[in-house]
Amino acid sequence: MTSRTVTLLDVARAAGVSKSTVSDALQGSGRVADATRDRVRAVAEELGYRPNSAARRLRRASTGAVGLHLPATATRLDYYMNLAFGAVERAQEDGLDMVLLAPSGAAGGRIASRVDGLLVIDPEAGDSAVPGLLDAGVPVVTGERYLGPAAGPSAAVVCDNAASLTALLDHVTERGARRPAVLAPSGSSAWATALRATARSWGRAHGVEVALRTVPFAATPAEAEETTRALLTADPAVDAVICAPDGSAPGVLRAAAALGRDAGQVGDGAGHGVGRDAGLEVGRTGGSGTTGAGLLVASCVDGPATRNAEPPVTAVDLRPAAYGRACAELLCDILADRAAPDTVRRHAWSLETRASTGPA
Repeated sequence: MTSRTVTLLDVARAAGVSKSTVSDALQGSGRVADATRDRVRAVAEELGYRPNSAARRLRRASTGAVGLHLPATATRLDYYMNLAFGAVERAQEDGLDMVLLAPSGAAGGRIASRVDGLLVIDPEAGDSAVPGLLDAGVPVVTGERYLGPAAGPSAAVVCDNAASLTALLDHVTERGARRPAVLAPSGSSAWATALRATARSWGRAHGVEVALRTVPFAATPAEAEETTRALLTADPAVDAVICAPDGSAPGVLRAAAALGRDAGQVGDGAGHGVGRDAGLEVGRTGGSGTTGAGLLVASCVDGPATRNAEPPVTAVDLRPAAYGRACAELLCDILADRAAPDTVRRHAWSLETRASTGPA
């Protein structure tokens, strides 16, 4: 057979499955077991099957639009707004409009009739809307992996979130911190789950007890300030605080200032690193338990709040606009048959060191 004559029926007969199963397996839709999907794709490749993209668009009555689902808290976070702008820009380059979906979601069938594909960003395993989106019958790209049960394959663009927090913990340790703390986000997204797990595993690997506190996924500066004040009061030996949620780092700085902790210094407030025992002694002898001790401050998400803080805060630049573009590009590639519906691509981040973790 040649690629011009091979049909879905040919693939179905060779794979020993139905024609509809072949269609679902190749398009990444429906409920097809992983082993079956892999076998169908292997048979299709062996036979030289090539999908008729024009016919498929006609059958699906292409809408010329794709959907974007963001976390419910996204509207007040700079990170997601930049991500959305990047995604819209990239989709428009392929002639696609972007439809922003309501956080509560909708029935999969209704969504499938309105869009050709979906972007689902930071999906929570506990979000009741996500399963319907993933099973809507159109190609789906998730920004970070979905950790809940999925009906079918979906593509993803992922960051190495464990590596980014590891880089922050290594950095503050290199700058003299001996008792780091992490304000990690709650929730069941891949990002939140990875940060909590990494804080624990890094501590075990380095023989250091990381003070781990959980804050809301989109914690406000006021919530970060309250948590930090309670943390430093109860555990004055903490000499570095890494705050995860976007835009909340100024709250950590306010808490440090209120307790007499000099942000950007460590140990005795003059930039001299001290060991854990010495840090405990400083905590015991300073009035409120903290006066005169320094505190290194860093953030897992960079943005205007970290760049414009006083002092500017060391942070991980997740490049949200580029991340949004990468998600939309993968979806466009899948819709144009340039990528498989279960493709996973990596997105790079960078560590931006600033005065909040001491002089270079």
